Amino acid sequence: MRKYYLFFVVAFISIVATGQKPNFSYLDIFDLQYVSDPQISPDSEWVVYRRMGLDIMKDRSAGNLWLIKSDGSQNQKLTTREVDESSAKWSPNGDRIAFASSTEEGSEIFMYWAKTGKVAKLTQLPYSPSSLTWSPNGEHLAFSMHVPKAPPVVAKIPKKPKGAKWQDTPRVTDRLYHEANGRGYIEPGFNHIFVIPANGGAVRQITSGDWHHRGTLSWAKDGSTIYFSANRSDDWEYQFRNSEIYAVDVENGKIVALTDRNGPDSDPQVSPDGKYIAYLGYEDKVQTYQVRKLHIMNIDGSDKRVVSEGFDRAVSNIHWNTKGNGLYFSYDDKGNGKVGLITLSGEVSKMVDNVGGTSLGRPYSGGSFSVSEKGDLAFTQSTPKYPSELAILEAKSKSAVKVTGLNDALLNYRTLGEVEEVWYKSSVDGRDIQGWVVYPPNYDANKKYPFMVENHGGPIANYGDRFSIEMQLFAAAGYIVFYPNPRGSTSYGEEFGNLLYNNYPGEDYNDVMDGVDHCIQKGIAHEDQLFVTGGSAGGIMSAWMIGKNNRFEAAVVVKPVINWISKTLTADNYFNYANYRFPGQPWENFEGFWKFSPLSLVGNIETPTMVMVGMDDLRTPPSEAKQLYHALKLRKIETVLVEIPGASHGIANKPSNLMTKVAHVLAWFEEYRTDK
Repeated sequence: MRKYYLFFVVAFISIVATGQKPNFSYLDIFDLQYVSDPQISPDSEWVVYRRMGLDIMKDRSAGNLWLIKSDGSQNQKLTTREVDESSAKWSPNGDRIAFASSTEEGSEIFMYWAKTGKVAKLTQLPYSPSSLTWSPNGEHLAFSMHVPKAPPVVAKIPKKPKGAKWQDTPRVTDRLYHEANGRGYIEPGFNHIFVIPANGGAVRQITSGDWHHRGTLSWAKDGSTIYFSANRSDDWEYQFRNSEIYAVDVENGKIVALTDRNGPDSDPQVSPDGKYIAYLGYEDKVQTYQVRKLHIMNIDGSDKRVVSEGFDRAVSNIHWNTKGNGLYFSYDDKGNGKVGLITLSGEVSKMVDNVGGTSLGRPYSGGSFSVSEKGDLAFTQSTPKYPSELAILEAKSKSAVKVTGLNDALLNYRTLGEVEEVWYKSSVDGRDIQGWVVYPPNYDANKKYPFMVENHGGPIANYGDRFSIEMQLFAAAGYIVFYPNPRGSTSYGEEFGNLLYNNYPGEDYNDVMDGVDHCIQKGIAHEDQLFVTGGSAGGIMSAWMIGKNNRFEAAVVVKPVINWISKTLTADNYFNYANYRFPGQPWENFEGFWKFSPLSLVGNIETPTMVMVGMDDLRTPPSEAKQLYHALKLRKIETVLVEIPGASHGIANKPSNLMTKVAHVLAWFEEYRTDK
């Protein structure tokens, strides 16, 4: 103990003497905090937000609600309860905050009174509430909740004798969608809409039938009707991409469909004057990527029109402005999250940049915002230097102000890897391709560093200029990290994202390799020190890359699809691929599914390869990873299989698994570095 203490003191004195800040390290992740779901009060004076962190003892993320003045002062915890709290919603006049919180019996609805600071539990629910929404007069709350249904019974056997230890009865399902990654078996039943008095009282179910009623809820101005999205067709299970906007009468439960087309219509929002409904959706063209567009219709469903027809980015998180002549919305553009304002004639104005920072592990898009009656915006702001913080854009201001510094006490005293944006040309068709490079802390341009490619998942997703634990840990270990957005990535328009239709993996491979060659030309990558990794779709790309060339010293293929034929019929979303990714089902298009399977290239692989997968992964099942590992073992290629217990497809959802993932990637690559 005394020797350890002496070492620590000497190291500390050395750091202080040289002015050098330590690099970001594994245990630092438990000191990170970030802002989620900021909700600004109607008068703009306060913001309630979910303050998130990683619990080192319980190995999970957790969040409490905090209340802060819009100028950043009086940052305080909303309640004294030390449990998960979420889904905060201000009442229409700002005198109360409704929220959901965990209890010993499960998640319940709570109320906070702004004047007194008092808190009360309103419900005793059998299942967790979602989509909590205030009525316009503040007298009721609406929410969605699971209602169980008995599973099918196929056969009966004699009753067991008292005290006998027989096996449990079998689990029987007849549903198309019966399990979900990270959730496991889905209990039979359907989500329905409920209402409850805002001061507590009886909970009343207002929808019925064997369909799901969930997602965004919006009340009519007079409180008589709730608008929602669902698929209430007879063949709803097989029309899994389709949904319509419906109206349900709060008193008698009568439901009327307001839209009727092939495609997803969702997220209804009633205008301030009660005359219109804005909603999101598209006409399904059966292709890999389709941009969600903003629509508007009269309150009775008539006179439908597209508002964002000329805007080639996916629209989400819509909010009417107070005047009712435009809507605020979220979108990604070239790997950066933004909030825009669109008029009803389709004119778009960008309001803020750098929305995101809630995906800590890797630099995916995310984040959220809210808007006050004055038009002030509260949003989650992130850059490569920090995860999500609270920022405010006042209606009359041109620039946002970051009002929290939850991570200053940590990150101000760490040396992070600098992140640089790069653009280069695709050798396939001359398209501009975007990527980012993370340099090791205290980078020396005169030194030679190993170069790591980190491929993103999806593939219909995007990386961007956002804080990332994994990228920083890789950089801290001495790697230059390159993460690109090849074709198929979102935030570059529908045509760019849809280039993967019946072509995945395809020329996205060339886009990634062109980025590697670009970095070699820049002098920051070197042919004898190339490494590659990635998870999910990034695992597919990594396996594809080493099947196409032998330029990499080592690879780590994480939670991949190796065989599209086997994956398609064993994954939790097995029904989701035919026609939208490849034409037909596997038995109808065997050659096509096999053509794009990395297993078809396994005979070419010479690269030492680690294969990693979560043992509870239902999206890219462990059998996929094992196919690659077994094939490489049979070919006597250097390989190792890493199976992470308790991990679903989101391996890094638990902090310890995030560290395990990064540590194994680095340990494998260290074996093949030549610069040591």
